[in-house]
Amino acid sequence: MSRIYFLIFFLFFYLLIDIYVFSVVRSLVSDSAIFWRRSAFIAYWIFSAVALGGILLYNQLDPHTFRGLRLFITTFFFINLVAKIFSSLVIFGEDIRRGIVYISQFFTSSETPTIPGRSEFMGKAALIAGAVPLTGFTFGIISGAHDYRVKKRIIQSANLPKTFDGIRLVQISDIHTGSFYNKTAVSGGVDLINAQKGDIVLFTGDLVNNESEEAKPYLDIFKKIKAPLGVHSTMGNHDYGDYRGWSSLDAKQKDIENLHDMHRYMGWNIMLNENKIIEVDGEAVALLGLENWGAGRFSKYGDLPKTYQGIEEIPYKILMSHDPSHWDAQIRPEFPDIDLTLAGHTHGMQFGIEIGDFRWSPSKYMYKQWADLYREGDQYLYVNRGFGYIGYPGRIGILPEITVLELKRA
Repeated sequence: MSRIYFLIFFLFFYLLIDIYVFSVVRSLVSDSAIFWRRSAFIAYWIFSAVALGGILLYNQLDPHTFRGLRLFITTFFFINLVAKIFSSLVIFGEDIRRGIVYISQFFTSSETPTIPGRSEFMGKAALIAGAVPLTGFTFGIISGAHDYRVKKRIIQSANLPKTFDGIRLVQISDIHTGSFYNKTAVSGGVDLINAQKGDIVLFTGDLVNNESEEAKPYLDIFKKIKAPLGVHSTMGNHDYGDYRGWSSLDAKQKDIENLHDMHRYMGWNIMLNENKIIEVDGEAVALLGLENWGAGRFSKYGDLPKTYQGIEEIPYKILMSHDPSHWDAQIRPEFPDIDLTLAGHTHGMQFGIEIGDFRWSPSKYMYKQWADLYREGDQYLYVNRGFGYIGYPGRIGILPEITVLELKRA
């Protein structure tokens, strides 16, 4: 019943905004020829009806057969709604001004007060305000979704064995195959990963959105990723099927096992609360692969004490842990000899600004560490911005990332 009430409220809210914005469109074309007025009205309501009708149809579409259409529906509706909210805010500001003028007439005029009309300038400003997010989000899909950027950082440590001085780690994260719609672009991203010539490639979780089936069309593409010291991976919060319904716990567990097998098919060493000692010329570093552990409401499948067991004497330790909130919550306080932690998860919310060393995203209000390199004492955390996307199939400002970390002996 609560879902029905929410749907009724949502439909009322959507229609209220639609009518509010339409009142401006109508006033701006009121002096136009009747053909253009009717064309504007019909185009406006067809656009709105398609957006709303798509949302009402969404749950009736099979998620496997109509995955692409469902993605289009949610994206089209989201962009439409955001654009109209922006327009409504400008109109609302203008209506507040009109209300103030009306009320002030009681005190400044002896005549009967009248509500002033909306100014043509503010009407046009409202439509421009709506056009800005409409254009921006569309551009983010067309240009930003697969505009892969290579981020290079140098990390120094006195604990690093001499043999590993200069080793190149390539990190990728948050692939989210269930959101992809362009195999050619994804394949180009894989070519860029291999072009970095990393000594080792590390994937820090979220291969899918909800289930293993999403990854099948892309397995042979990601299978092409190679590195001399191997490709190693772990699990993110989306990889456990926690965000969809299952017929049984056994079905859910089977899907998780299928996903593990897919990692292995690609030649990726899936690490599930375990560690691996990597030796070169008699010296060693430890690689730890933790299952997802996130602060707050996020799943805590990770067992760091178990993952750490047996590598206490290895001088340099690299941990893959999907959620960066784990760093302050457990890693730094309890395991101060983990030198480098690699995470992802935030995507930088796929929206923000990056100019030189300046970075801003709404993600910063949710995560203390949300993108790039962080240091506390001798411990480092790198948060990858993600290779893919989820929800909104694009990126604005915070672009998809391939990370190259060069380790240097201090």
